[in-house]
Amino acid sequence: MIFRLGITGGIGSGKSTVSRAFHVLGIPVFSADEEGRKIMDTDPGLKTDLNRLIGEDMYPDGILDRTGLASLIFNDKELLQKVNNLVHPRVLDKYEKWCLEQDASYAVFETAILFEAGVEKYVDKVVAVIAPVNERINRVMERSKMSREQVVERMNNQMGGDDLASRSDFVINNSETSMIIPRVLEIHESILCIINKE
Repeated sequence: MIFRLGITGGIGSGKSTVSRAFHVLGIPVFSADEEGRKIMDTDPGLKTDLNRLIGEDMYPDGILDRTGLASLIFNDKELLQKVNNLVHPRVLDKYEKWCLEQDASYAVFETAILFEAGVEKYVDKVVAVIAPVNERINRVMERSKMSREQVVERMNNQMGGDDLASRSDFVINNSETSMIIPRVLEIHESILCIINKE
């Protein structure tokens, strides 16, 4: 079984940037968030389950009304959990199959809610990507149409940087004053050492 490295970080932390750096090193990356979006758009069973859970048609034009869904779930932690419970098993199933197809020295599993979703059981080591709150808010506002309040709302539904750091094996500080590439290379070498000792 291939060695699995989990990469996690809250919205705007830069976990996708870090994952891209690992990808450049030849390490395959599975983006759970991206895969989740695809499954929500294409899985007929999930579409039915989601509509039943919400109690209305979330696919009015055949495409998921992401804005409508977000406005419902990010104000209701119980509903958010129920939606996650529908999506996560399907994503993990896809991930397990994907892992069997990889032939690199190790593979990356990237997700915003690694600990919240219990994914730490599916990976061997975890990297937490953290960044100052204001930088994270500004990054998200620059790349999306979300307001400051909406970004903060999302952040409040995710684990804080200190909690993530304390539960992870490695930490990458992705602030504007930090260099992430040397840290990525350091972690890459550490993982290769762990694999070679096994």
